[in-house]
Amino acid sequence: MVRIPTPLRSYTDGAAEVPAEGGTVAEVLTDLDTRHPGMAFRVVDEQGRLRPHMRIFVNRVVETDLGRALAPTDEVVLMQALSGG
Repeated sequence: MVRIPTPLRSYTDGAAEVPAEGGTVAEVLTDLDTRHPGMAFRVVDEQGRLRPHMRIFVNRVVETDLGRALAPTDEVVLMQALSGG
């Protein structure tokens, strides 16, 4: 399961947690995009890099390596930074 931040829940029909599979963070994002089209583009840019305003936590630790291997029991959380002006 992947936890989804409120601003991206329009892609998941409002679901706060959705299933996704993959052996790496990148594979999980690809699976998310297959299940919820447009989701991956909000998290990674055209070069496949994590967008500056996004954070991915794996087991409560910030992860920047999209190639990081995941175990089936790992908790993945997407967070989106909010800013004001």
